[in-house]
Amino acid sequence: MKIAIIGTRGYPYVYGGFETMVRELSERLVKKDVEVHVYCQKNLFNPRPPQVNGVHLHYLPTIKGKSVNQIIHCFLSVIHATFSSADVIFVVNLAAGPMGWIPKLTGKKTIINVDGLEWLRPKWKGLGGMYFYFAAKMAVRLFDRIITDAEAMRKIYLEEFHTDSKVIAYGAPPFKPAGEELIERFRLNKGEYYLIVGRLIPDNNADLIIKGFLNSKSTKKLVVVGDVPYADVFAEGLKSLQNERLIFPGYVTDQQELAALYQNSFAYIHGHKYGGTNPAMLKAMSNKCAILALDTVFNREMLSDGEFGLFFGERENSVATCLQLLEEHPDQLETLRSKVSSGLTDKYNWDHVADNYYETIKALIRPSK
Repeated sequence: MKIAIIGTRGYPYVYGGFETMVRELSERLVKKDVEVHVYCQKNLFNPRPPQVNGVHLHYLPTIKGKSVNQIIHCFLSVIHATFSSADVIFVVNLAAGPMGWIPKLTGKKTIINVDGLEWLRPKWKGLGGMYFYFAAKMAVRLFDRIITDAEAMRKIYLEEFHTDSKVIAYGAPPFKPAGEELIERFRLNKGEYYLIVGRLIPDNNADLIIKGFLNSKSTKKLVVVGDVPYADVFAEGLKSLQNERLIFPGYVTDQQELAALYQNSFAYIHGHKYGGTNPAMLKAMSNKCAILALDTVFNREMLSDGEFGLFFGERENSVATCLQLLEEHPDQLETLRSKVSSGLTDKYNWDHVADNYYETIKALIRPSK
């Protein structure tokens, strides 16, 4: 079996959730004797080896700009893969939804992971939002298999587009103890800070959490890990607020340092709104954090309706109130920390995830009679 994977920045480059998924999935599929081809954004790689860890790599150009670079790269990649020897084309970017007709020219089988509710994200307001809604409508019509990463997302696609999908979640990293000394360079002490991890974009609600935190009576610090890889007014506005209580370390690429930040935090605060299964939340669960999350159907699914975390409303005063309750009841935090990792069932295991994708690919190529 040969599979072409399209829609990320490439392999083994790791920037976000989909890049991590491609890495974890590709390496496991190679071990199952699948020939894996990953399409990479040429400008991000130097050198450009044709193969890494048994994964075949193709470097295609794109243009700079957050709005169109993925669309252009997906388009070029889909055309290249359509006329390649791949049996299945797997797209992990909804922007390519309208491109699903192209592989039909050569009879290729297709899969798309539609990710989150892209058309609702503030960064794609206006024409961008309209395009992504159109892309979702086209994806469910043109691709052979639709993948969603949460039951809540599956229900939304059933209601909005009258199309069922296969739910394959995202994998969680294994727990690896990280020493308290790893947070010293950030001038932090164990249990004396809250943690946010994610891109500095409006729908992750770092601004809401920051305002709620600053309006609370908490004497702890708030550490906001993450950034955006482009000039952005929203992100720069947040970073300009930095002071002795509000810390922006930017990207933390050392995974042991990042694990230490999770493990030594007082609590992890999750404001992501429009995604399904979220990688940052899975890391918080794996690292045994007490979790405070925005009240959404996706976060409720991951935290089992409050069994593995607490929720706040989309209001600054709700954030402030929840922080006060957490600090007044440290015993509740210890209870959450002690059981949160038990929420990481097989559904969130990378081997299980890879097995599900393997069976999906195999069924497309060799359908049962």
